[in-house]
Amino acid sequence: MEIVVGVTGATGTIYAMRLLRALKDTPKVNAHLIMSDWAKENLKIETKYSLEDIERLAEVVYDNKNLGAKTSSGSFITDGMVIVPCSMKTLSSIANGYDDNLISRTAGVMLKEGRKLILSPRETPLSPIHLENMLKLSRLGVRIVPPMPAFYNNPQSIEDIINHHVMKILDQFSIEYDKGKRWEG
Repeated sequence: MEIVVGVTGATGTIYAMRLLRALKDTPKVNAHLIMSDWAKENLKIETKYSLEDIERLAEVVYDNKNLGAKTSSGSFITDGMVIVPCSMKTLSSIANGYDDNLISRTAGVMLKEGRKLILSPRETPLSPIHLENMLKLSRLGVRIVPPMPAFYNNPQSIEDIINHHVMKILDQFSIEYDKGKRWEG
């Protein structure tokens, strides 16, 4: 599998870090990483990880300013893309076809090629504009998977909450993730 991971400047870069670790640990999955400048800043602010730490988890790393990178073309076959966390700026750019950087351009490619696109928006409260953009994308087949904690699994730590969200993202690709706890009924 080839999965593109976009990381934008919204808070929550730890979700991207954990997702990339899970993809790295999954046989026959290659992660292609694109980070915005603000995502790189948030990584420093929010975590103990360095840019090198997150980049080591990807097979290929692309410059978000390089609109000529292979992920910007439909001829580069992928199994889909995840943007985690997804800023409202990026979500709006995708919803309105404003492909001004590699993350939004690659997302546009996913839409035009009918490939999986999973957005994990991180904002609260949500404005009517945010909601309209999410609805527009959802109607186009984009999966909106916000990082909303579950408590039925009795999380004991922030790690448990992060793992649950990563599990929900990986479910979109039918990738099993045993660090997330499922509803047992």
